Amino acid sequence: MSADLLHPGHLNIIQKAKDLGGELIIGLLTDKAISSYKRLPFMTYEQRKIIIENIKGVNDVVPQETLDYTENLMKIKPDYVVHGDDWKTGIQAETRQKVINVLKEWGGELVEFTYTEGISSTKLKNALKDIGTTPEIRIAALNRLINSKDIVRVIEAHSGLTGIIAENIFFEENNKRKEFDAIWISSLTQATIRGKADNGYLDVISRLDILSDILDVTTKPIIFDGDNGGYIEHFIETVKKLESLGISAITIEDKIGLKRSSIDGTLVSQEQESIENFTKKISAGKSSQITESFMIFARIESLILKEGIDDAIARAKSYIEAGADGIVIHSNSSLFDEINEFTEIYNKLTNRKPLIVIPSSYPYITEDLLVQKGINIVIYADHLLRAAYPVMVKTAQSILKQGRAEEAASEYCMPINEIINLIDLKNG
Repeated sequence: MSADLLHPGHLNIIQKAKDLGGELIIGLLTDKAISSYKRLPFMTYEQRKIIIENIKGVNDVVPQETLDYTENLMKIKPDYVVHGDDWKTGIQAETRQKVINVLKEWGGELVEFTYTEGISSTKLKNALKDIGTTPEIRIAALNRLINSKDIVRVIEAHSGLTGIIAENIFFEENNKRKEFDAIWISSLTQATIRGKADNGYLDVISRLDILSDILDVTTKPIIFDGDNGGYIEHFIETVKKLESLGISAITIEDKIGLKRSSIDGTLVSQEQESIENFTKKISAGKSSQITESFMIFARIESLILKEGIDDAIARAKSYIEAGADGIVIHSNSSLFDEINEFTEIYNKLTNRKPLIVIPSSYPYITEDLLVQKGINIVIYADHLLRAAYPVMVKTAQSILKQGRAEEAASEYCMPINEIINLIDLKNG
């Protein structure tokens, strides 16, 4: 069982298992096992284990690392395997059959019980989600995700409305649910939504208003795009503020001067910060944080500025030694070659930290390939805003062309009653 939210149904099936006689062992799904097919559990494995092992009648709790129970079954060789009867169809049907086949090797038996009526884990989780989260829980969630998932999937949000999308959108196929794990607060999209150039004009204080709207409607961990972090004295205050709000991480890039888009590369004048100065900023930020969970990600611009792989690797080593909790390797090339070359060297580092990419320039690269290359976090940094603007332009043009709103409303717009009720229906 996962036992994320313990309820009478769990106690009922534990009692029925105990009635079969003998020693009762609970196979408790780890965070990694659970997050392989649905959202990360609210409680950590260690917290869930403490609860289960203190239930009367439970003799032992063992970690269930995957959705395939074979390894644990071969170690324990139980007389009975007890499970709810809801896995005869769908994605777990294959697992069920494998359990039956393995038990035959020593004459074991699968015993299935009907789940307790009137109890819905899904409804309980939705109710808990509606209540919200705390800064302490949110701030620690990103690190748990990194340790539990092959790759952490992050999408940008630049308003309360896009925060609702990032929080609630999912895709389900073969009883496996995919959703975004975390939210990226982009300086580019925040500036653009306010009609400003992305040149650092919006300071951190100005950006907190939008961030507050997103915090109000989400529970997922948040990564804050901190540009170059500003002066060290300012960066220290930024870290303290974001940490107090429950933000999980800040990303800072090793460039100085007026901010220019990395996509422009060497087409515009951009200057890279010295390794010495940037490591001082990282160290100062790490020294100023209070919790162990808050993270500072160092974004390396060497490939953007054509300084080469060797420079990028040297910077990665120095930034990690200075305390960086992760490395963002950035490239504006449409080819994946230089990122690929970087990962091959980076993954051999003895003190390697999580590796993050922002694939705006190479969107054809799949998450499966990123996993193969050892990349831990992928950030879709500006896609919701880039998707919204073209549709709004077409809508406005259509109204001007037709002299009425009917064509625009039917082709580009959702029904008016749906937009009125959108916020109430966001969890539907």
